[in-house]
Amino acid sequence: MKYFVTGIGTDVGKSWATGWLARRFMKEGKSVITQKFIQTGNLGYSEDIDVHRQIMGIEKTQEDVEMLTAPEIFTYPCSPDLAARIDGREIDFAKIEKSTEILESRYDVVLIEGAGGIMVPLKGEYLTIDYIKEKNLPVIVVTNGQLGSINHTLLTLYAIKQYGIDIAEVVYNHHFDKDTVICTDTIKYLKDYLRKNFPTACFREMSTQTS
Repeated sequence: MKYFVTGIGTDVGKSWATGWLARRFMKEGKSVITQKFIQTGNLGYSEDIDVHRQIMGIEKTQEDVEMLTAPEIFTYPCSPDLAARIDGREIDFAKIEKSTEILESRYDVVLIEGAGGIMVPLKGEYLTIDYIKEKNLPVIVVTNGQLGSINHTLLTLYAIKQYGIDIAEVVYNHHFDKDTVICTDTIKYLKDYLRKNFPTACFREMSTQTS
């Protein structure tokens, strides 16, 4: 099974959530691997994959060594579209797809972490959400309790619904909790919203611990 892990924006804790989700699947007895399908802001390695492995409590995998888990890496920390133009080369989507297929053949679960939010451009007007739709990937959305997150979450869910993409889970990341009043209301609001509008989607609260 493959899932695409996206967020309501940049720096919402997607990498930590991806590692946490992987660890959860591992505890359920499943073999699981994570993939950063496009990494920007790095050279020759993926720092997000390192975060995943740290939270999963494992060393680098053979797939990490083979670069199957980070098939496309660009140097500038920005959207994949801009990063590819800065580095002077196009994103090799065939390479990404082949890497994902190999991972899927070796593991029960593949968690594919996106870059930024759902509407981030990959190549011109070809967006992350277009890639997800094209590959028919169920989505896990990472959110939090920062001011404005309800707005960003609902916009993300609306876009996903408009594209006819399946929402498997919404994961609330407690790491950014600062205002108890806002956070408590955000959790309640999103739970109620999902129950009414996306009844098959799970709502999970991610602890700040790696366990």
